[in-house]
Amino acid sequence: MNRRNFLLLSALSPLMAKDFINHKGDVYLTHEDILTARRLKHRLRSLKKYIGYANFNIISYDRALFYGRNYSAIGAFTKNEQNLVEKLFFSDPKTFKFYGEKTVPNLTFKVNKKNIVKIPHSGHFLYKGKPLSDYERILKDVHSDLILTSGIRNVIKQLDLYIYKLNKYNGDLAKASRTIAPPAFSYHTIHDFDIGKKGWGYKNFTPEFAKTKEFRMIRKLTYVDIRYTTNNKDGVRYEPWHIKVI
Repeated sequence: MNRRNFLLLSALSPLMAKDFINHKGDVYLTHEDILTARRLKHRLRSLKKYIGYANFNIISYDRALFYGRNYSAIGAFTKNEQNLVEKLFFSDPKTFKFYGEKTVPNLTFKVNKKNIVKIPHSGHFLYKGKPLSDYERILKDVHSDLILTSGIRNVIKQLDLYIYKLNKYNGDLAKASRTIAPPAFSYHTIHDFDIGKKGWGYKNFTPEFAKTKEFRMIRKLTYVDIRYTTNNKDGVRYEPWHIKVI
């Protein structure tokens, strides 16, 4: 596949919509790309169903294409779908108000299975070394029913989350990027992880987590930090659950 660098802005339409009136100037996908994003969402869901939730977290893009070509339950990724993936990965997200650093140099990034550990009963993986050590220390120091809610996310997993947001927000790249990092810019791909309370479900991914005693105890720890604090420079929403490996 051609790994050329796309200028996403040239393929976008700076439309306005009443739903997003508080964010004037947001950049949107074209109508064609919105339709492609909808189809891509379903293909990624089929891939996850076929290979399993845990494997979906670490699968590479090239491996995803292989599964698509060879298994009818998934179906081959179309040219339009692959083009959209490349646009989203290679473009400068500052054009749609995301200011984080690029964490993954190439679309075909592979997670080395020798360097990761699957966390029991979670469906997630962590990198050996400091990420795993930090997670285990947090569980020990906080003395609570904390759980790993998201660990390693390779490009495909982050793409899946980002495509979901784009579909939810009708192709608004700026709004999507305020709630989830674009696929080339997630720290989950290289070391960060999310934690939450057992039994809290979706509330673990809301500001409600910041009101817990567990969060207050975590903030006192010196060996980790919170990646996306309030009014962070990356332009991402406040995420008290997102542990920054330092």
